[in-house]
Amino acid sequence: MGYNKHMAKLLGFEVNEFTFDEAVEFAKQNRGHVVTINPEIIEQTNKDKGLAQIIHEADLVIPDGIGVQIGLKILGYNVRRIAGIEFARRMLEEMKGSPIALIGAKPHVIEKAVKNLQAEIDGLNIVYCRDGYFKNEYNVDEYKKAINDIVSAKPDLVLVALGSPLQDYFIYELKPKLPNALLIGVGGSFDVWAGEVERAPEIYQKLWLEWLYRTIKEPKRFKRIFPTLPLFVLKVLLDGVKNVICRRN
Repeated sequence: MGYNKHMAKLLGFEVNEFTFDEAVEFAKQNRGHVVTINPEIIEQTNKDKGLAQIIHEADLVIPDGIGVQIGLKILGYNVRRIAGIEFARRMLEEMKGSPIALIGAKPHVIEKAVKNLQAEIDGLNIVYCRDGYFKNEYNVDEYKKAINDIVSAKPDLVLVALGSPLQDYFIYELKPKLPNALLIGVGGSFDVWAGEVERAPEIYQKLWLEWLYRTIKEPKRFKRIFPTLPLFVLKVLLDGVKNVICRRN
């Protein structure tokens, strides 16, 4: 990782301890790959070592997801969650005059997202956008063409909504071709910006229960969250105990 100050350690990964505004300023000044880490992504790295390496090499890792905030709290870090969707939206506002590229989601979703964003953010300069539905998930020709087209557009900000880990691999391949750009994996953010998915009401967000609201709205998410979240917290607890024992010895 390109920045060694304000780092927390969580299950082998370094997470920046920035506040929201500090993370925004760092991203503007340093660019590079931003990972919005959550328990599901960390769980994926147990089976996907390539993804783990990508996260280790990221330029900014922010704690997206209440599970990560709880995990860091257990380990003694006073770190607040930075919602990935809010961070990405803020970067759109901060860099609205710079060339911006968006890739991901279904064709009608990204069209609506672009239309809504342009109506809400005056002067938003989107120079490239396309959906994330290749002929098949890893269609090499379309995948390479998308990367080449983005590089040709020369964006300063790239938002990739292909879902993890595909968006992480996509950014990893794109990064050396756009060394001065800010690249962020944004998951399902385009669906929210398009109005296709409703974000949790503010009261849920303030009570750290956004995950519960989304699970109620989308019951199929239950299998993704459980047992991942409680197992994640258990692993953090065990890791914390192990570290304490090691320090005493």
